[in-house]
Amino acid sequence: MNLKLVVLLVILLLLSCKEEETNNYQWKTIEVTATAYNSLMYQTNSNPHITAFGDSLKPGLKYIAVSRDLLESGLGHNTLVKVEGLEGTYLVKDKMNRRFKNKIDLYMGTDVKAAKKWGRRKVNISYRIETIKDSIIIY
Repeated sequence: MNLKLVVLLVILLLLSCKEEETNNYQWKTIEVTATAYNSLMYQTNSNPHITAFGDSLKPGLKYIAVSRDLLESGLGHNTLVKVEGLEGTYLVKDKMNRRFKNKIDLYMGTDVKAAKKWGRRKVNISYRIETIKDSIIIY
């Protein structure tokens, strides 16, 4: 057999061997109190675009802050979250002061009117948590 053909076959074999992830995630739903916040100094601190996790907030993107008790429930940094009544998926990018419980804050950039219009309400959120499963290697 030609050496080039052997090398090509080995490469094709290696490329066809892939690790297939089984469904390692599930969605959990809970009811929380949801408010909204803006990246403005009077609402946060002297550096309003930097979160407690150290991320930079960008107006227009879908981020939320969570109360610290929710962090312990699996709503950690960069967790995907769906908020009842809103389109799209949000990312956990900030955490709130310890005094808040069972609460999320929707990030609304610098749009104070939108944040006030949202107000305070009870909503169901669904968030993705990782489950422990083995990966399967398919050849």
